[in-house]
Amino acid sequence: MDGTTTSSPRQIRKLARGVGLRQVRLVSGSILFAYLVSHFLNHALGNISLEAMGDGVRWHTAFWQFLPVSVLFYGAGIVHVALGIWALYERRQFRWKTMELLQLVLGLSVPVLVITHVLGVRLAYTLHGTELLYPQVLFTYFISWPAWRIWGLVAAILAAWTHGCIGLQMWLRMKPFYKRAAPLLLAAAVLLPTFALLGVYQGGRIVVDNDSVEWRAENLSRDKIGTKAQHDAINIAVEYSLMAYLGLIALALLARGARALHERRGGMISLSYGNGRTVRVPKGLTVLEASLRGSVPHASVCGGRARCSTCRIRIIGDCSALPVPTQREAFVLHRVGTDDPSIRLACQLRPNADLSFFQLFLPHTVSADDHDGNPTRIGQERYLISMFVDMRGSTKMAEKRLPFDTVFIVNRFLGAVSAAVLDSGGRPNQFVGDGMLALFGLAVSRREACRQALRAAAMIAVNVDELNKFLSHDLREPIRFGIGIHGGEVIVGDIGYRDHMVFTALGDPVNVAARLQDMTKALSCEVVISDEVRATAGLAADALPQQEVTIRGRNEPMIVRSVTDARTLSALVADEPVVTA
Repeated sequence: MDGTTTSSPRQIRKLARGVGLRQVRLVSGSILFAYLVSHFLNHALGNISLEAMGDGVRWHTAFWQFLPVSVLFYGAGIVHVALGIWALYERRQFRWKTMELLQLVLGLSVPVLVITHVLGVRLAYTLHGTELLYPQVLFTYFISWPAWRIWGLVAAILAAWTHGCIGLQMWLRMKPFYKRAAPLLLAAAVLLPTFALLGVYQGGRIVVDNDSVEWRAENLSRDKIGTKAQHDAINIAVEYSLMAYLGLIALALLARGARALHERRGGMISLSYGNGRTVRVPKGLTVLEASLRGSVPHASVCGGRARCSTCRIRIIGDCSALPVPTQREAFVLHRVGTDDPSIRLACQLRPNADLSFFQLFLPHTVSADDHDGNPTRIGQERYLISMFVDMRGSTKMAEKRLPFDTVFIVNRFLGAVSAAVLDSGGRPNQFVGDGMLALFGLAVSRREACRQALRAAAMIAVNVDELNKFLSHDLREPIRFGIGIHGGEVIVGDIGYRDHMVFTALGDPVNVAARLQDMTKALSCEVVISDEVRATAGLAADALPQQEVTIRGRNEPMIVRSVTDARTLSALVADEPVVTA
């Protein structure tokens, strides 16, 4: 309990360090997209009846007009629009990919397309208490207004939905489940707006068919649609809002021009890539933007959004005069386990003087365009369980045996460990001398990955026991081992050069697993697992002895669980209901 309480503020601070404008844009956009889904589902009820649309809109408005939700929704709308205008101003390099250009154009056009509808409905309710429901709105679009207005509504629906889908696709494409979920997401992305448009059409047909003096008296009375004076006041508010929005876009474009003029007067800087290539660009561009402008290949899986670290560069020479890393850049660099001030993200660093550097990732092996083909191989953030297994006493063994005999025994040990890992659903990854790194969670949930790792540890003990019996005539003492298990976000991908590329994982959790394996010696046990793995696996809080230890390379102590006999783990992770802490 104390460990959890203590770690919560740390986790909150760690999360806050990773929040930047892109994360705010993602959250605000997700809220707006959730509203679209809810609204489109309501539209789709028009395929049943106008009454069904009316019943649905009561539930829809009850949720979205609930004051905290309403404040969150409109706040997200204002923030998202503001960040869209800021993105127009901020971007210095306009060599757009089709999706990026389409997303920006649609995003900036959506407020123009929906402002009449949104303010017309919302202001009528807020200012005059007039609640415009489907009969009143559909009458306006299908009968009262000219025909081009309904096509404006169609354009608004398609523009908002397409913009949201592009944003989600650019975010989710780096997630491990995306490849499996993509067909279902595509089906939903096509069917939902189709049913919504058909529902609006069917509802409009019902209104047109039922239009009569009696129907108008019932549905278009003054208390339901308001007075002409109220409509005129709302129309004026809509016009001023539209002019204000277009004025902000014009201001952003003017500000871009003023900035470009200022940067030209401020002089040019030279960026040297360490391979003889140099480009001259105005001050203010990021290194990645300079690479794009100078047609220099530069790795960037996430497209320069600070969601990966593949655009990393190492500064040559003095880096003390460089701008301080932004909060988001510092977070990403910390996530990949580097505090070296000479290593920076090219998509975030804006040098103000000549700079020499070299790229840490080869651009021909990592590109955003290739990401959809096989994202795991080129670099991806994943939550994985890392297991380090080490054979004890191999150095002493080698001193008293022939080289062939030593290699034979080490290979048999690594074979026993690998068999246990594979049988448990993991993946043997790296072999370093008599030790091995195994990864769990490449294709399963976090909970199952933790349980797989614990099962593997138990099976390793069994396999090594059998190996000791097999080699009993040739061993002076049984083979012993140590295992360290920890989980967390790591970078996985192919690392190496040309024909010597190896798929592996990089990051602090891998290093911690190695430290925990070393700790088995001091704790006189076979396995040390982090408390995070214990909790995620669903083991009871009192299932294993708890200790607070200091990990080399980390400033804060860590809660771990020690296991004297690894075979006891098999009973704890048996396929039965588990007890959560």
